[in-house]
Amino acid sequence: MTPDPKRVVLAYSGGLDTSVILRWLIERYRCEVVAFCADLGQGEELIPVRDKALRTGAAAVHVVDLREEFVRDFIFPMLRANAVYEGAYLLGTSIARPLIARAQVEIAAQEGADAVAHGATGKGNDQVRFEFTYAALAPHLRVIAPWREWELDSRTALIEFAKHHDIPVPVTVERPYSTDRNLFHISYEGGVLEDPWAAPPAKMFQLTSDPEAAPDVPVTVEVSFDRGDPVAIDGERLGPVALLTRLNRLGGEHGIGRVDLVENRFVGMKSRGVYETPGGTILHVARRAVESITLDREVLHLRDSIIPHYAEMIYYGFWFAPERQKLQAFVDDCAGDVTGDARLTLYKGAVTVTGRRSPRSLYRTDFATFEADTVYRQRDAEGFINLNALRLKIRALRDRTS
Repeated sequence: MTPDPKRVVLAYSGGLDTSVILRWLIERYRCEVVAFCADLGQGEELIPVRDKALRTGAAAVHVVDLREEFVRDFIFPMLRANAVYEGAYLLGTSIARPLIARAQVEIAAQEGADAVAHGATGKGNDQVRFEFTYAALAPHLRVIAPWREWELDSRTALIEFAKHHDIPVPVTVERPYSTDRNLFHISYEGGVLEDPWAAPPAKMFQLTSDPEAAPDVPVTVEVSFDRGDPVAIDGERLGPVALLTRLNRLGGEHGIGRVDLVENRFVGMKSRGVYETPGGTILHVARRAVESITLDREVLHLRDSIIPHYAEMIYYGFWFAPERQKLQAFVDDCAGDVTGDARLTLYKGAVTVTGRRSPRSLYRTDFATFEADTVYRQRDAEGFINLNALRLKIRALRDRTS
Protein backbone atom coordinates (compact mmCIF):
# COMPACT_ATOMS: atom_id res chain seq x y z
CA MET A 1 0.00 0.00 0.00
CA THR A 2 1.39 3.39 -1.02
CA PRO A 3 1.93 5.66 1.99
CA ASP A 4 0.19 9.02 2.00
CA PRO A 5 2.30 11.93 0.81
CA LYS A 6 3.84 14.21 3.40
CA ARG A 7 4.26 17.35 1.31
CA VAL A 8 2.41 18.13 -1.92
CA VAL A 9 3.02 20.95 -4.39
CA LEU A 10 -0.27 22.00 -5.93
CA ALA A 11 -0.55 23.88 -9.22
CA TYR A 12 -2.74 26.62 -7.81
CA SER A 13 -4.62 29.42 -9.57
CA GLY A 14 -6.92 30.70 -6.84
CA GLY A 15 -9.96 29.71 -8.87
CA LEU A 16 -12.78 27.42 -7.83
CA ASP A 17 -11.18 24.05 -8.55
CA THR A 18 -7.73 24.57 -7.05
CA SER A 19 -9.08 26.46 -4.04
CA VAL A 20 -11.25 23.49 -3.15
CA ILE A 21 -8.44 21.05 -3.97
CA LEU A 22 -6.03 22.76 -1.60
CA ARG A 23 -8.39 22.26 1.34
CA TRP A 24 -9.39 18.77 0.20
CA LEU A 25 -5.76 17.60 0.01
CA ILE A 26 -5.13 18.74 3.58
CA GLU A 27 -8.22 16.94 4.87
CA ARG A 28 -7.83 13.80 2.76
CA TYR A 29 -4.09 13.15 3.19
CA ARG A 30 -3.32 15.08 6.39
CA CYS A 31 -0.33 16.51 4.56
CA GLU A 32 1.29 19.88 4.03
CA VAL A 33 0.31 21.59 0.80
CA VAL A 34 2.55 24.09 -0.97
CA ALA A 35 0.64 26.31 -3.39
CA PHE A 36 2.48 27.12 -6.61
CA CYS A 37 1.14 29.76 -8.99
CA ALA A 38 2.80 30.59 -12.30
CA ASP A 39 2.56 34.20 -13.38
CA LEU A 40 1.96 33.91 -17.12
CA GLY A 41 0.33 37.29 -17.46
CA GLN A 42 -2.96 36.84 -15.62
CA GLY A 43 -2.68 40.41 -14.34
CA GLU A 44 -4.97 41.41 -11.47
CA GLU A 45 -6.06 37.79 -10.98
CA LEU A 46 -2.77 37.18 -9.14
CA ILE A 47 -3.20 39.91 -6.53
CA PRO A 48 -5.25 37.85 -4.02
CA VAL A 49 -3.59 34.49 -4.75
CA ARG A 50 -1.00 34.45 -1.96
CA ASP A 51 -3.32 35.54 0.85
CA LYS A 52 -6.12 33.30 -0.37
CA ALA A 53 -3.89 30.23 -0.46
CA LEU A 54 -2.59 30.88 3.05
CA ARG A 55 -6.12 31.43 4.39
CA THR A 56 -7.20 28.17 2.80
CA GLY A 57 -4.41 26.32 4.62
CA ALA A 58 -1.30 26.33 2.41
CA ALA A 59 1.95 25.72 4.27
CA ALA A 60 3.80 27.93 1.77
CA VAL A 61 3.05 29.84 -1.41
CA HIS A 62 5.23 30.40 -4.47
CA VAL A 63 4.15 32.90 -7.13
CA VAL A 64 6.78 32.72 -9.87
CA ASP A 65 7.04 35.23 -12.72
CA LEU A 66 7.43 33.11 -15.86
CA ARG A 67 6.18 35.63 -18.41
CA GLU A 68 9.45 36.17 -20.27
CA GLU A 69 10.20 32.46 -20.41
CA PHE A 70 6.65 31.72 -21.50
CA VAL A 71 6.78 34.00 -24.52
CA ARG A 72 10.42 33.45 -25.49
CA ASP A 73 10.77 29.70 -24.98
CA PHE A 74 7.25 28.39 -25.52
CA ILE A 75 5.04 30.78 -27.51
CA PHE A 76 7.70 31.90 -30.00
CA PRO A 77 8.89 28.35 -30.85
CA MET A 78 5.25 27.35 -31.35
CA LEU A 79 4.68 30.37 -33.61
CA ARG A 80 7.70 29.41 -35.73
CA ALA A 81 5.68 26.35 -36.70
CA ASN A 82 2.48 28.36 -37.31
CA ALA A 83 0.79 25.78 -35.13
CA VAL A 84 -3.01 25.78 -35.26
CA TYR A 85 -5.12 22.92 -33.90
CA GLU A 86 -8.01 21.82 -36.11
CA GLY A 87 -7.72 24.93 -38.23
CA ALA A 88 -8.79 27.42 -35.55
CA TYR A 89 -7.33 27.00 -32.05
CA LEU A 90 -4.04 28.84 -31.47
CA LEU A 91 -3.20 26.65 -28.45
CA GLY A 92 -3.01 29.33 -25.76
CA THR A 93 -3.89 27.00 -22.88
CA SER A 94 -2.10 23.98 -24.32
CA ILE A 95 1.28 25.72 -24.60
CA ALA A 96 1.12 27.04 -21.03
CA ARG A 97 0.72 23.70 -19.26
CA PRO A 98 4.18 22.19 -19.89
CA LEU A 99 5.84 25.33 -18.55
CA ILE A 100 3.63 25.38 -15.45
CA ALA A 101 4.29 21.70 -14.81
CA ARG A 102 8.05 22.08 -15.30
CA ALA A 103 8.21 24.98 -12.83
CA GLN A 104 6.01 23.00 -10.44
CA VAL A 105 8.44 20.06 -10.27
CA GLU A 106 11.27 22.55 -9.71
CA ILE A 107 9.38 23.93 -6.70
CA ALA A 108 8.79 20.36 -5.52
CA ALA A 109 12.56 19.82 -5.52
CA GLN A 110 13.13 23.06 -3.59
CA GLU A 111 10.46 22.20 -1.03
CA GLY A 112 11.45 18.55 -0.60
CA ALA A 113 7.96 17.48 -1.68
CA ASP A 114 7.14 13.88 -2.49
CA ALA A 115 4.04 14.59 -4.60
CA VAL A 116 2.50 17.05 -7.04
CA ALA A 117 -1.17 17.75 -7.68
CA HIS A 118 -3.19 19.57 -10.32
CA GLY A 119 -6.77 20.74 -10.73
CA ALA A 120 -7.49 19.30 -14.17
CA THR A 121 -10.66 17.26 -14.53
CA GLY A 122 -10.74 13.63 -15.55
CA LYS A 123 -12.52 14.58 -18.76
CA GLY A 124 -10.15 17.21 -20.07
CA ASN A 125 -6.84 17.62 -21.82
CA ASP A 126 -4.95 19.41 -19.05
CA GLN A 127 -4.59 16.29 -16.90
CA VAL A 128 -2.62 14.70 -19.73
CA ARG A 129 -0.49 17.78 -20.36
CA PHE A 130 0.46 18.08 -16.69
CA GLU A 131 1.14 14.41 -16.15
CA PHE A 132 3.10 13.85 -19.36
CA THR A 133 5.42 16.64 -18.20
CA TYR A 134 5.74 15.14 -14.71
CA ALA A 135 6.59 11.80 -16.31
CA ALA A 136 9.22 13.36 -18.57
CA LEU A 137 10.89 15.51 -15.92
CA ALA A 138 10.19 14.02 -12.48
CA PRO A 139 8.94 10.44 -12.72
CA HIS A 140 9.76 9.81 -9.05
CA LEU A 141 7.05 12.17 -7.80
CA ARG A 142 3.64 10.86 -6.86
CA VAL A 143 0.83 12.47 -8.89
CA ILE A 144 -2.48 13.32 -7.25
CA ALA A 145 -5.42 14.18 -9.51
CA PRO A 146 -8.36 14.94 -7.17
CA TRP A 147 -10.95 15.02 -9.94
CA ARG A 148 -10.20 11.33 -10.52
CA GLU A 149 -10.41 10.48 -6.81
CA TRP A 150 -12.95 12.52 -4.93
CA GLU A 151 -16.72 12.41 -4.63
CA LEU A 152 -17.16 16.02 -5.79
CA ASP A 153 -18.36 15.22 -9.28
CA SER A 154 -19.54 18.64 -10.51
CA ARG A 155 -18.72 22.32 -10.24
CA THR A 156 -21.98 22.78 -8.35
CA ALA A 157 -20.65 20.36 -5.72
CA LEU A 158 -17.38 22.28 -5.59
CA ILE A 159 -19.22 25.54 -4.96
CA GLU A 160 -21.07 23.94 -2.04
CA PHE A 161 -17.78 22.59 -0.63
CA ALA A 162 -16.24 26.06 -0.91
CA LYS A 163 -19.17 27.68 0.87
CA HIS A 164 -18.99 25.08 3.65
CA HIS A 165 -15.29 25.83 4.18
CA ASP A 166 -15.69 29.60 3.79
CA ILE A 167 -13.54 29.68 0.65
CA PRO A 168 -14.36 32.65 -1.63
CA VAL A 169 -14.58 31.67 -5.31
CA PRO A 170 -15.11 33.77 -8.45
CA VAL A 171 -17.59 31.32 -10.00
CA THR A 172 -21.31 31.16 -9.20
CA VAL A 173 -24.10 28.77 -10.12
CA GLU A 174 -25.58 31.52 -12.29
CA ARG A 175 -22.30 32.11 -14.14
CA PRO A 176 -20.48 28.79 -14.02
CA TYR A 177 -18.22 28.93 -17.08
CA SER A 178 -14.54 28.78 -16.24
CA THR A 179 -11.73 30.86 -17.68
CA ASP A 180 -8.01 30.44 -18.20
CA ARG A 181 -5.93 33.53 -18.93
CA ASN A 182 -2.32 34.17 -19.85
CA LEU A 183 -0.31 36.57 -22.01
CA PHE A 184 -1.31 34.73 -25.18
CA HIS A 185 -5.04 34.30 -24.73
CA ILE A 186 -8.06 33.74 -22.53
CA SER A 187 -10.34 30.72 -22.82
CA TYR A 188 -13.93 30.12 -21.71
CA GLU A 189 -15.71 26.80 -21.27
CA GLY A 190 -18.53 25.19 -19.31
CA GLY A 191 -21.90 26.49 -18.22
CA VAL A 192 -24.00 27.98 -21.00
CA LEU A 193 -21.13 27.33 -23.41
CA GLU A 194 -21.73 23.59 -23.17
CA ASP A 195 -24.62 24.09 -25.59
CA PRO A 196 -22.87 24.47 -28.97
CA TRP A 197 -25.92 26.31 -30.34
CA ALA A 198 -25.93 28.96 -27.58
CA ALA A 199 -24.18 32.20 -28.45
CA PRO A 200 -21.46 33.33 -26.00
CA PRO A 201 -22.73 36.03 -23.60
CA ALA A 202 -21.72 39.43 -24.95
CA LYS A 203 -20.39 40.54 -21.56
CA MET A 204 -18.16 37.48 -21.24
CA PHE A 205 -15.27 38.74 -23.37
CA GLN A 206 -12.41 40.42 -21.53
CA LEU A 207 -9.59 41.06 -24.01
CA THR A 208 -11.37 42.15 -27.18
CA SER A 209 -13.98 44.70 -28.18
CA ASP A 210 -17.07 43.53 -30.01
CA PRO A 211 -15.96 43.84 -33.66
CA GLU A 212 -19.18 45.70 -34.49
CA ALA A 213 -18.40 48.26 -31.78
CA ALA A 214 -14.68 48.53 -32.62
CA PRO A 215 -13.33 51.84 -34.01
CA ASP A 216 -14.71 52.89 -37.39
CA VAL A 217 -11.23 53.98 -38.47
CA PRO A 218 -8.75 51.18 -39.30
CA VAL A 219 -5.23 51.17 -37.90
CA THR A 220 -2.04 50.11 -39.66
CA VAL A 221 0.66 48.21 -37.82
CA GLU A 222 4.04 46.94 -39.01
CA VAL A 223 5.52 43.78 -37.47
CA SER A 224 9.21 42.95 -37.98
CA PHE A 225 10.74 39.48 -37.75
CA ASP A 226 14.33 38.35 -37.30
CA ARG A 227 15.12 34.69 -38.04
CA GLY A 228 11.59 33.62 -37.31
CA ASP A 229 10.77 35.64 -34.20
CA PRO A 230 8.91 38.97 -33.97
CA VAL A 231 11.24 41.68 -32.70
CA ALA A 232 9.67 45.08 -33.44
CA ILE A 233 6.36 46.90 -33.80
CA ASP A 234 6.26 49.94 -36.09
CA GLY A 235 10.04 50.00 -36.12
CA GLU A 236 10.44 49.97 -32.33
CA ARG A 237 12.35 46.97 -31.02
CA LEU A 238 10.63 45.32 -28.07
CA GLY A 239 11.28 42.36 -25.82
CA PRO A 240 9.00 39.33 -26.15
CA VAL A 241 6.60 40.26 -23.33
CA ALA A 242 6.35 43.93 -24.27
CA LEU A 243 5.81 43.06 -27.93
CA LEU A 244 3.00 40.61 -27.27
CA THR A 245 1.42 42.95 -24.73
CA ARG A 246 1.31 45.78 -27.26
CA LEU A 247 -0.20 43.58 -29.96
CA ASN A 248 -2.79 42.31 -27.49
CA ARG A 249 -3.83 45.88 -26.79
CA LEU A 250 -3.96 46.85 -30.46
CA GLY A 251 -5.78 43.70 -31.48
CA GLY A 252 -8.16 43.90 -28.55
CA GLU A 253 -9.19 47.46 -29.40
CA HIS A 254 -10.14 46.37 -32.91
CA GLY A 255 -11.90 43.12 -32.01
CA ILE A 256 -9.19 40.83 -33.35
CA GLY A 257 -8.82 37.18 -32.32
CA ARG A 258 -12.19 35.84 -31.19
CA VAL A 259 -12.74 32.14 -31.93
CA ASP A 260 -15.70 29.92 -31.06
CA LEU A 261 -15.18 26.25 -31.86
CA VAL A 262 -16.01 22.68 -31.01
CA GLU A 263 -12.74 20.79 -30.74
CA ASN A 264 -11.76 17.16 -30.35
CA ARG A 265 -10.22 16.49 -26.96
CA PHE A 266 -7.38 14.00 -26.65
CA VAL A 267 -9.47 11.81 -24.32
CA GLY A 268 -12.02 11.22 -27.06
CA MET A 269 -14.93 13.63 -26.63
CA LYS A 270 -15.84 16.87 -28.32
CA SER A 271 -15.75 20.11 -26.34
CA ARG A 272 -16.87 23.66 -27.04
CA GLY A 273 -14.42 26.43 -26.25
CA VAL A 274 -14.40 30.16 -26.85
CA TYR A 275 -11.06 31.96 -27.10
CA GLU A 276 -9.63 35.45 -27.40
CA THR A 277 -6.11 35.62 -28.88
CA PRO A 278 -5.65 39.15 -30.24
CA GLY A 279 -1.85 39.46 -30.39
CA GLY A 280 -1.35 35.86 -31.43
CA THR A 281 -3.77 36.24 -34.33
CA ILE A 282 -1.87 39.29 -35.59
CA LEU A 283 1.45 37.44 -35.32
CA HIS A 284 0.14 34.45 -37.28
CA VAL A 285 -1.01 36.64 -40.15
CA ALA A 286 2.15 38.76 -40.12
CA ARG A 287 4.41 35.75 -40.08
CA ARG A 288 2.62 34.15 -43.00
CA ALA A 289 3.15 37.33 -44.99
CA VAL A 290 6.90 37.35 -44.39
CA GLU A 291 7.18 33.60 -45.04
CA SER A 292 5.43 34.04 -48.38
CA ILE A 293 8.43 35.92 -49.79
CA THR A 294 11.29 34.31 -47.86
CA LEU A 295 10.66 30.54 -47.84
CA ASP A 296 11.34 28.24 -50.77
CA ARG A 297 8.15 26.71 -52.14
CA GLU A 298 8.95 23.10 -51.29
CA VAL A 299 10.34 24.00 -47.86
CA LEU A 300 7.16 25.95 -47.08
CA HIS A 301 4.92 23.13 -48.28
CA LEU A 302 6.90 20.55 -46.33
CA ARG A 303 6.76 22.67 -43.18
CA ASP A 304 3.04 23.23 -43.63
CA SER A 305 2.46 19.50 -44.04
CA ILE A 306 3.67 18.86 -40.48
CA ILE A 307 1.65 21.66 -38.85
CA PRO A 308 -1.36 19.46 -37.99
CA HIS A 309 0.87 16.86 -36.32
CA TYR A 310 2.97 19.47 -34.53
CA ALA A 311 -0.19 21.19 -33.26
CA GLU A 312 -1.55 17.84 -32.07
CA MET A 313 1.61 17.22 -30.09
CA ILE A 314 1.16 20.50 -28.23
CA TYR A 315 -2.57 19.98 -27.77
CA TYR A 316 -2.04 16.43 -26.51
CA GLY A 317 0.72 17.44 -24.09
CA PHE A 318 3.84 16.07 -25.79
CA TRP A 319 5.93 19.24 -25.53
CA PHE A 320 8.78 17.40 -23.81
CA ALA A 321 8.53 14.33 -26.05
CA PRO A 322 11.47 13.56 -28.37
CA GLU A 323 9.35 13.73 -31.53
CA ARG A 324 8.30 17.32 -30.78
CA GLN A 325 11.89 18.28 -30.11
CA LYS A 326 13.03 16.73 -33.41
CA LEU A 327 10.30 18.51 -35.36
CA GLN A 328 11.17 21.74 -33.57
CA ALA A 329 14.72 21.52 -34.89
CA PHE A 330 13.38 21.29 -38.44
CA VAL A 331 10.91 24.13 -37.87
CA ASP A 332 13.61 26.36 -36.40
CA ASP A 333 15.92 25.65 -39.32
CA CYS A 334 13.15 26.67 -41.74
CA ALA A 335 12.62 29.86 -39.77
CA GLY A 336 16.21 30.98 -40.35
CA ASP A 337 15.19 32.85 -43.50
CA VAL A 338 12.07 34.45 -42.01
CA THR A 339 13.43 37.96 -41.61
CA GLY A 340 11.49 41.00 -42.75
CA ASP A 341 8.44 43.17 -42.20
CA ALA A 342 4.71 42.73 -42.64
CA ARG A 343 2.32 45.68 -42.86
CA LEU A 344 -1.19 44.94 -41.61
CA THR A 345 -4.50 46.75 -41.33
CA LEU A 346 -6.69 46.03 -38.29
CA TYR A 347 -10.39 46.78 -38.71
CA LYS A 348 -13.46 45.45 -36.92
CA GLY A 349 -12.17 41.96 -36.23
CA ALA A 350 -10.20 41.51 -39.47
CA VAL A 351 -6.45 41.48 -40.07
CA THR A 352 -5.48 42.30 -43.67
CA VAL A 353 -1.98 42.16 -45.12
CA THR A 354 -1.15 45.26 -47.15
CA GLY A 355 2.59 44.81 -47.62
CA ARG A 356 5.57 42.57 -47.02
CA ARG A 357 9.32 43.05 -47.54
CA SER A 358 12.55 41.25 -46.65
CA PRO A 359 16.28 41.40 -47.28
CA ARG A 360 15.98 37.62 -47.71
CA SER A 361 13.16 37.83 -50.23
CA LEU A 362 12.84 35.27 -53.02
CA TYR A 363 10.31 37.44 -54.80
CA ARG A 364 11.84 38.84 -57.98
CA THR A 365 9.92 41.43 -59.92
CA ASP A 366 12.02 40.78 -63.02
CA PHE A 367 10.75 37.17 -63.04
CA ALA A 368 7.18 37.75 -61.85
CA THR A 369 6.30 40.79 -63.96
CA PHE A 370 3.53 40.69 -66.57
CA GLU A 371 5.48 43.28 -68.54
CA ALA A 372 8.24 42.47 -71.03
CA ASP A 373 11.28 40.81 -69.49
CA THR A 374 14.59 39.26 -70.50
CA VAL A 375 15.00 36.60 -67.81
CA TYR A 376 12.10 34.24 -68.49
CA ARG A 377 11.25 32.63 -71.83
CA GLN A 378 7.52 32.00 -71.88
CA ARG A 379 7.88 29.41 -74.66
CA ASP A 380 9.76 27.17 -72.16
CA ALA A 381 6.45 26.62 -70.37
CA GLU A 382 5.22 24.49 -73.28
CA GLY A 383 7.70 21.68 -72.66
CA PHE A 384 7.16 21.94 -68.91
CA ILE A 385 3.41 21.52 -69.38
CA ASN A 386 3.76 18.68 -71.87
CA LEU A 387 6.03 16.64 -69.60
CA ASN A 388 3.89 17.14 -66.52
CA ALA A 389 0.69 16.44 -68.43
CA LEU A 390 2.01 13.23 -70.00
CA ARG A 391 0.70 10.89 -67.31
CA LEU A 392 -2.72 12.55 -67.49
CA LYS A 393 -2.85 12.06 -71.26
CA ILE A 394 -1.83 8.40 -70.99
CA ARG A 395 -4.49 7.74 -68.37
CA ALA A 396 -7.17 9.46 -70.46
CA LEU A 397 -6.20 7.45 -73.56
CA ARG A 398 -6.40 4.20 -71.60
CA ASP A 399 -9.81 4.99 -70.16
CA ARG A 400 -11.22 6.10 -73.53
CA THR A 401 -10.24 2.83 -75.28
CA SER A 402 -11.13 0.39 -72.49
